[in-house]
Parts: sequence; C-alpha cells; structure tokens
Amino acid sequence: MAKRCGLTLTAFLVLGLFFSCCFSETNHPQTNKKSAHLDSFGSSAIFPLHGNVYPLGYYSVSLSIGNPGKRFDLDIDTGSDLTWVQCDAPCTGCTKPREHLYKPKNNLVQCEDPLCAAFHSPASFPCNNPSDQCDYEVEYADQGSSLGVLVKDYFPLKFTNGSQLGPRLAFGCGYDQKHSGLSMPSTTGVLGLGTGKASIVSQLSRLGLTRNVVGHCLSSQGGFLFFGNDLVPSSGVMWTPMSRNSNHYSSGPAELVFNGKPTGVKALNLVFDSGSSYTYFNSKAYEALVKLVRSDLKGKPLKDATEDKSLPICWKGSKPFKSVHDAQNYFKPLALSFTNVKNVQLHISPEAYLMVSQHGNVCLGILNGSEVGLESTNIIGDITLLDKILIYDNENQRIGWAPANCNRLPKSEYCEGVSQRYVANLEEFCPAFASDDQ
Repeated sequence: MAKRCGLTLTAFLVLGLFFSCCFSETNHPQTNKKSAHLDSFGSSAIFPLHGNVYPLGYYSVSLSIGNPGKRFDLDIDTGSDLTWVQCDAPCTGCTKPREHLYKPKNNLVQCEDPLCAAFHSPASFPCNNPSDQCDYEVEYADQGSSLGVLVKDYFPLKFTNGSQLGPRLAFGCGYDQKHSGLSMPSTTGVLGLGTGKASIVSQLSRLGLTRNVVGHCLSSQGGFLFFGNDLVPSSGVMWTPMSRNSNHYSSGPAELVFNGKPTGVKALNLVFDSGSSYTYFNSKAYEALVKLVRSDLKGKPLKDATEDKSLPICWKGSKPFKSVHDAQNYFKPLALSFTNVKNVQLHISPEAYLMVSQHGNVCLGILNGSEVGLESTNIIGDITLLDKILIYDNENQRIGWAPANCNRLPKSEYCEGVSQRYVANLEEFCPAFASDDQ
C-alpha cells in the first residue's frame, strides 16, 4: 500500500467483507462529456508523479474523478488492485477536510455487478441479495486498512491519440480508515494498479481504451506513470515472465549477485511493488547481503551509526553525507540474475539500495522482510526501481525494465511539434500546455 515510512509495505487484499453503509443504490445518471472515438487499444494515458523514497516515502498521482472533475492525490500501488478514496459518508479516520473528500451521488455498485465479484473470491462473496451494495475491506501489510463501499464515477482522461473521455470506473469509497505509523498520510487514497480485474487499468482495457499495460518511471524528484503501451521502449528492455501462481507482479526465481559474482543465494521469488518504499529480502538473503556489505566495508572510513534509527543499518563518514552520490564509491553494485531467462538481470547500483538520512548518514535501503511478517516473500520496492522505466505487461504476462531519465518523457514527440490535444495529463512535463480540466 501507501509507503509512509521505512517499514510500510505492499498491500494484500483481504477477503470476506461483511460491512455496510447508508448510500442510495441507484446509479449515477449519464451526463454529457467531451469524447472522441478511440481506435481499439490505440492509446495511452500519462500522468506526472510526485514524491520520493526519502523523506516522503511514497509516490502519488493527481487524478480527476466525477463530473465536473474533482482532484484527488492517490498513492500509486502495484501491490494491490483496489483504488479507493476517502469518502464523505461520513468518515472515520479520514485525514482531509470534508470539502476535499469524495462525495457519493447515488452511484453505488450493487452486488449483481460483475465488478463486485472481481473484488471478492467466490468463497467469501459477501452479498445476500443481488441488489445489496458491494462492500469492501482492504488491509495492508503495514496494518493500515480501508473499509467502505464500491461506487462508479467518471474519470476524465486525456489520451495520447488526442481523445478526451470520461469512462465510468469502479473504485472504493472509504468511510473508515486506519493508519499505521506516527504520521498521517498526506494523500486522499490509493490507486490500485495490480494484476486483478478490479484494477483501474484492467477496467480501462476491458472498455477498449488502452492495452492492459501499466508502467512507471520513478526519480528522486517524482517521475511519471502510464496506462497502455505507447511509452514501452522498442528496444533495450529486459523482460522476465510473470509467475503464474501469484496474484501480484511476481517473477523469479533469481540469484543474488554481489559485485558481479554469484553469492549462492538462489531461488528468490520477487514481487515488484511501487507501494513499498524500500526493498525487502527474506532473512537468509538479507543476512547474506549484510555480511557481504560489512566485509567489503572493512578498512574503509565508515563506522556504524547505531544512534541513527532512520533505518536498521546506517553508517557515518568523516563528515555528513549530502547525497548518496557522496557515499556510493564505498559500496559495490548488486544484481538479481533471473535463472529461468537467459542473460536477464536487474542491476542494482549503490544508488538503488542506499539512502542518506536527515542526519547525514548513509543507510541500507534493503530490509529484513522476515522481521515484518513477509516470511519468504521478497519485495522490490521504490528505492530499487529508481531511474528505471518499469513495465507491467498483463497481456503478455511479463515484467520489463530499462534505464531511463525519469524526469523527462522518453518520447519527446509528446511535447514537441504537436498540438495540445495530443498531450495527455502532461502539463508538468510540457509547460507550454495548460490543462483545461482543472
């Protein structure tokens, strides 16, 4: 889910939802909206991202919902399917003023809607009658949760082929939130980008608006998110198949490589999760990595900074570090070598597993997942995904990545030499364009 601090993790949807609230069960009436015919699967939507691994610990996107549209800042999470926003129903545990909450308008999803079943397993389907409202409860690995009801509303979107549409999509109207950690979230909800039928991208794909492909490119300054395959590079992408026995963006097995040499730590199954700030290894892999790093640091001018509690392991130099760049030369590169695909590695430079704390110490951004309940699961979090374009291709059941400058779009033609109607949600990347739906 939302990554609020170093120990908040990926989201795993909890089934068995038996709660209700007090919304009308009639559908939202159709309204007029700008639209154009889209070529079948011929377009993408692109959005600027805000955030960083540290100190914020999350990446968010601003999406417009409703007619007229109202903006909501949502944590992006490839580790869960459900999109939800804080809801004025009224609300318990909401962190935003009432005027910034989503207000339902007789647009409840009923149990008979196929999308309701997409949020539940058959064994835990909670509905007694087809006309009942479709309730949900989602719990995250960091002990945060959201309880609410599914609704449908318009998502005004600009597509790269010039069309502007407002498809009606299902999402959660959360009226009871619980938060982990000491600080309250600054966003209004979560954008679920997982593999399931209920995710926003899956819904857009079934409507024929985009390919069932989602991708992101994260930087220390933000980056961008995309739906569809227009931004997938034509070459230079490392591809690995998705695991067939997982409900997440999982791949493997992989072997840990340290400074170009195999470590003997094998059979690592990996979950790629933009909802986790940091990367988590199982205890065996984590302990092996820490031993290798500590051994390699012997004789170098770094000392344990046990007083720094930013992350479990930090080191201090002769003077405070200003950035990871200042400390990277003391550390060796890592890699994850996929054993079921020839010549495919996820390269992890020191910048992709280290962070500098507010105290000026350099800290290890790979944590022990076994200590926080992940058991044998290995999470590839945002710190390791920095400065790479990540592609989750649900149609071809594969995950890909390539080095990228995530502060600019890889295809400059989206900003250059085209009219405004060909630029999708990109005012921050293309300053000459001003949005007409703010």
